[in-house]
Amino acid sequence: MEEEKWIGGMLAEEGYTRWYSCELLERMAYFGVLANLVVYLTTRLHEGTVESSNNVTNWIGTTWMTTIIGAYIADTYLGRYWTFVVSSAIYFLGMCLLTLSVSLPALKPSLCGKGVLAQDCDARASSFQVAIFYSALYIIAVGNGGTKPNISTLGAEQFDRYEPKEKLQKLSFFNWWMFTIFIGTLFANTVVVYVQDNVGWSLGYGLPTLGLAISVLVFLVGTPFYRHKILSGSPFTHMAMVLVAALRNRKVILPDEPKDLHKLSPDEYTSARKFRIDHTPSLRALDKAAVKTGRLTGPWRLCPVTQVEETKQMVKMIPILIVTFIPCAVLAQTNTLFVKQGATLQRSMGPNFDIPPASLAAFITLSMLISIVVYDRYFVSLVRRYTKNPRGITILQRMGIGIVIHIICMITASLTERERLNVARDNITGKSEIVPLSIFVLLPHLGIGQFLSSFLLKTVADVTKKNHHKGWILNNLNASRLDYFYAFLGVLSVLNLIVFLIVTRKFVYNIEQEPEEFSKTELAEK
Repeated sequence: MEEEKWIGGMLAEEGYTRWYSCELLERMAYFGVLANLVVYLTTRLHEGTVESSNNVTNWIGTTWMTTIIGAYIADTYLGRYWTFVVSSAIYFLGMCLLTLSVSLPALKPSLCGKGVLAQDCDARASSFQVAIFYSALYIIAVGNGGTKPNISTLGAEQFDRYEPKEKLQKLSFFNWWMFTIFIGTLFANTVVVYVQDNVGWSLGYGLPTLGLAISVLVFLVGTPFYRHKILSGSPFTHMAMVLVAALRNRKVILPDEPKDLHKLSPDEYTSARKFRIDHTPSLRALDKAAVKTGRLTGPWRLCPVTQVEETKQMVKMIPILIVTFIPCAVLAQTNTLFVKQGATLQRSMGPNFDIPPASLAAFITLSMLISIVVYDRYFVSLVRRYTKNPRGITILQRMGIGIVIHIICMITASLTERERLNVARDNITGKSEIVPLSIFVLLPHLGIGQFLSSFLLKTVADVTKKNHHKGWILNNLNASRLDYFYAFLGVLSVLNLIVFLIVTRKFVYNIEQEPEEFSKTELAEK
């Protein structure tokens, strides 16, 4: 159960710029590595299309999975501040090692030589060089696992939910937090990627490393002013308590009236700065965790209704979590196959400038930047007059709209790839020639399931090669059928939308009771 007990700190608005700057630079570092990673794996480590794409999505998936561990450590042992500081040191170590692995002659693969095509190059990275490079990547993943879930949460904790002004500011904080993330991402997808493609990988990875160092310093400077929440245990532990208590009380008969279940008094909620959640009739088996048996009590035997309701909400979120896998698998193509496609197209913007393939993602970032401003400043204020929702529309409604957009994106991607292949067949003969089609044809479908993307890519590549077929996904994209693969993802997205509508049709949001509402509710129950 969430407790809001504070140590130190000032009003949240005192440090807005510091928080935003810190996140901007950290995201620049992360996407400075991610944006062009598939290009480095294919051109310098000479990995194939499927192998390089899977290695990228597996790494992204790991960076997201480690956030669960980072959040648990922060909630249970170190707190968000120290978890972030320690993880930042690990993160920075990984960035330094990555920069060295592309800079020092002993650690980086030898060049193929001027005029030698990548597919004709015999130079290969040694096992030691590959091990160093991937060790650096996964050290970064571990560090990111401790920084990503804690910096945003620590930022949100600077707002006091009991102060009406700060509670409203918190709603807008995350929209502008995302805005700074996209600014950092935009810098990585344009400036950093250009440096990597045209100046060198040493400087290309050195810039994100420097950005991360500045980010950590900016964060540390504000240390005396931060609010710190006293440790109250991990939400996973609180959920486990409810499950264990419900299992122990499985033979107990539930009371007819919810008011007979165990709950804290209004004074206990107020003194502990907790919000109460009223009982709901769903998942009644978990209510047994709140039944007063008169026997031994303890957090693993008897839980208050609010804690039970929080657990119910998490259980009900599992189907919604599952339906996000497909959209995330679709999103994964942005950093893998879309970049590979871009490398086969004309990228010239004048006689002396070529757009780096990875910079296509900048258009996604620009659209998101514009969307955040429009949504926060105009859409929310207009729509909430009718919906009475402080966010304008519910989170599930936003998710549904996003899934529909993903379907449109993959249909467009399939049609675009079909056109690219038609042009390729009509105009080129060599497997590495550039297709006489502008790179901007990819823009309409550019917009974590990252592991699902790896699984789908590998499975589709293997299955479509059976019975002597050449397969859909080959190292030579001009001989591949990515249009079929994108259409397949589009069909999966449609099926996923149907499942989403089914699981969210009866989803009920829990309502937190404000302190001044406690007495009214208590009287009504009596």
